[in-house]
Amino acid sequence: MLKVKNLSKNFNGLVAVDKVFFEAQGGEIFGLLGPNGAGKTTTIRVIATVLSPSSGTAEVAGFDILKNPVEVRQNLGLLTSEIGLYDRFTARENLRYFGKLYGLTGQSLENRINQLVKILEMEKFADRRAGKFSTGMKQKVAIARSIIHDPKVIIFDEPTAGLDVVASQTVINYMKQAKQEGKLVILSTHDMNHAQQLCDRVAIMHRGKIVALDETQAVFQKTNTENLESAFLKIIGEDEAKAANQEQEVRFLKKADKPKRKFGL
Repeated sequence: MLKVKNLSKNFNGLVAVDKVFFEAQGGEIFGLLGPNGAGKTTTIRVIATVLSPSSGTAEVAGFDILKNPVEVRQNLGLLTSEIGLYDRFTARENLRYFGKLYGLTGQSLENRINQLVKILEMEKFADRRAGKFSTGMKQKVAIARSIIHDPKVIIFDEPTAGLDVVASQTVINYMKQAKQEGKLVILSTHDMNHAQQLCDRVAIMHRGKIVALDETQAVFQKTNTENLESAFLKIIGEDEAKAANQEQEVRFLKKADKPKRKFGL
């Protein structure tokens, strides 16, 4: 369902994503984890055709992000940290507007809106203007907006951020349902408990690279830790130490190659 092939992205010489490669299938929740600045968001934006790769490519539901960007967007739903609702629209009006952008019309669109209102438990505020919503209400509408076109691949970037326990559980239940429907859910989150609870497999990014990729249980078993959070910290710490040693070695080699000063004639 998703193939990321040797993907890299540079910004003015800064390598944000460095030759990333992974695959994920329908009917799975795949975690993309990493500290701030690891390259997760850039990777997500390249997959979603928001950014163009510097090299490499990716396929979403069989469509190449460079050759078939329109088809990629038709098969992909993206929830980012930027909620971006129209405050003067009601929840339904926001969904109707974005549904029409995806080419949905008529009763099929209204049926889809009603379905999402029920699934995400938005009945009490579906016909109220979004400008007065709580953060949790806005997040639910943003999630519904990102999946209004019923995509095969759904990328959630911190989907439970700002939600209370009840609202958070509603979102978690939807991700589980999407998995059961055969969809691929990509979950990018800092919440290691949610990642361990939900993800079938995880990829841990650091310094723009994938430093671990395996089934969730296998990741902390291989690191001899008791949970994903401990495994995450251990892997990141080991990668930091490795990178520091490499940087020290590079500095040593540069110093060794530096020409010696010559004195006299």
